[in-house]
Amino acid sequence: MTADQRPSAVGRLLRPRSIAIVGVAPDPGSIGGAVLANLERFAYGGDIHLVSRSRSEINGRPCVASVDDLPKNIDVAVLALPGGGIKDAVAACVRREVGAALIYAAGFAETGAAGRAEQDAIAELARQGGLALSGPNCIGLVNYHDGVPLTYEPLTPLDCGDAPAIGVVAQSGAMLSALRAALLGKGLALSHIVSTGNEAGFSSEEFLAFLVDDASTRAIVMFAEQIRQPGRFLAVADRARERGKPIVLMHPGRLTRAREAARTHTGALAGDHAIMTSLVRWHAVVLVDTIEELIDTAEILVRFRPPTSGAAVITNSGAFKGFALDFCEAIGLDLPRPTAETLAALRPALPPYAVIDNPLDTTGQTIKEPSIFTDAAAHLLADPGMGSVVVSIVPGGPSQAMAKVAALLPALAGADKPVAVAVMVDEGPLPADFVSSFRHQGVPVFRSPERALRAMAHATAYGRQRAAAAERTTEVIIADLVLSQHGVLPEFAGKEIVSRLGIPVPRGGLAQDLAAALEIAKAVGYPVVLKAQAAELAHKSEAGGVVVGIADADGLGEAWWRLRANVAAARPGLALEGVLVEAMAPPGVEMVVGGRRDPDWGPVTMVGLGGIWVEALHDVRLMPPGLAHEAIAGEIAKLKGIALLRGGRGRPPTDVDAVAETIMKIGAFLRARPEAAEIDINPLVVYPEGVLALDVLLVVSGGP
Repeated sequence: MTADQRPSAVGRLLRPRSIAIVGVAPDPGSIGGAVLANLERFAYGGDIHLVSRSRSEINGRPCVASVDDLPKNIDVAVLALPGGGIKDAVAACVRREVGAALIYAAGFAETGAAGRAEQDAIAELARQGGLALSGPNCIGLVNYHDGVPLTYEPLTPLDCGDAPAIGVVAQSGAMLSALRAALLGKGLALSHIVSTGNEAGFSSEEFLAFLVDDASTRAIVMFAEQIRQPGRFLAVADRARERGKPIVLMHPGRLTRAREAARTHTGALAGDHAIMTSLVRWHAVVLVDTIEELIDTAEILVRFRPPTSGAAVITNSGAFKGFALDFCEAIGLDLPRPTAETLAALRPALPPYAVIDNPLDTTGQTIKEPSIFTDAAAHLLADPGMGSVVVSIVPGGPSQAMAKVAALLPALAGADKPVAVAVMVDEGPLPADFVSSFRHQGVPVFRSPERALRAMAHATAYGRQRAAAAERTTEVIIADLVLSQHGVLPEFAGKEIVSRLGIPVPRGGLAQDLAAALEIAKAVGYPVVLKAQAAELAHKSEAGGVVVGIADADGLGEAWWRLRANVAAARPGLALEGVLVEAMAPPGVEMVVGGRRDPDWGPVTMVGLGGIWVEALHDVRLMPPGLAHEAIAGEIAKLKGIALLRGGRGRPPTDVDAVAETIMKIGAFLRARPEAAEIDINPLVVYPEGVLALDVLLVVSGGP
């Protein structure tokens, strides 16, 4: 076997040809005994080696006394040992050239500094010895497709045939177990489930990459408390998007890391969790907020091709129509109007008093004529403007409920668009065959319409992001810039950089004395503004370092000395680098644009309402750099304050294209200059034609 033919380390762990259980006992209630029982129950076809100090055989299988007695080059050693024995066992696995070790034991990094030190020592021992590690503090993994259960949870094999399967990765063992049970409870197939634990060796991203390349996996569910390798995660997500393999992610914890306080509005608003949220969604990862959404969205996406247009909603409750309209607007699921052809086809199928629209109320006549459901679903599925169909019903009594099943199945079963049935009785009783009749035909059933609609909203957003991905990036070439200063740059230096990027700034200059200030003011024309300049004076207004509306030379002289007195009182001993004299800008719509470089996730750009509104409303959109103009304009349009940019009430619309161009240039700057840590333009004043950067704050790090 050549090097190219050898399985990867992850592949060797998930598809082992030989397994050793270290610390096995005959009791199936013990950790090692439970692993052995699972392997036998799954009829694992590879070699099984047992290590036991007290037994010479278990279930007719011979045991050796130590790892050093094992043959060399076993693929996986399952260490069913307490924490105190792990380090010695890992050292022995290195000596026997084992491929990977799976560690269940807890009591390591999750317990604090001492536990982390012990875990790090074990990881380093394994790394130097070429031994891959999975865990510790995990419940293991299962390869259902190939029948490899490396877990101590008692499990039974799955006979999924060629059914599209879901792979699951979770750092938490308990969460993995819960997700496994929930997905199986929906009648879904599983390819692999992996608990990564403390990730002393293999990370979630490595298992994710395996599942993206795995032919038996159609969709991936991931519960990640921490994404340790963001760059790799995004690269794998891109590969998944290209292959049409959705990743549904839940990432709890809008954590704030103990970092230096952000110096800019951009830094304050583009926090770690916000950056993660923005970037993974732009890479077509389906990010959900609840465990229900994680499970439900996976079901839709593993059963159907993702929709790219809105949903049709069918109900037999008039009251539900109003709720659905409000709820779908809140979750971002659009409900398109049926085409004229669809309206014409529906009219004879419904009572004359029915209002034909979307949502569609089939009326109480369905009690007598269940076939109305058949026609309604069939015609709405045929409508080219509908991406999916959700049927939300009050099932009624047992016979009425099964009549609805009989009416809906001919239209929904085998549909080439996503479909779902939701019942509005919560956990109220249903006929025994109600749910199974739908699920056996591949139709998802939800116990609440909210769950069905949220899942369809996520599936639709994924379909649109994936479809748009090929057209959403561009490259902007910027002039070669040298950032010779480090730390927070004074405004005049930041504006020089911004100006060289092609972003307009006010006319003006830096004055060291009043005479120079008067000359600059005369050249640019009154009225003017004065701004104190020093790297340590990032927020000048708070120190009285800004004077606006200076109408003439006399006013400039008074303002000059007043500004210097204000700064001296607020910041005694601060040496100014000068005073920036600029022409007063005419009023316009104030925006904030900027970007920052996250140490883990990399650069991100931001746009929002500027001035005082940025902190009051937090109405911002985060984007990766390199987006095409149309994609940026689309994000700007999602701002709550977009009406201000569109004009109205006698005001002309503003130049949104110029705002998008500014963001493109900032993104290109961040990508070209890795030492650029943060940039903040607040406000960027937007006019009917063009923009003007009134204030610029730039932070430069010591290097990449």
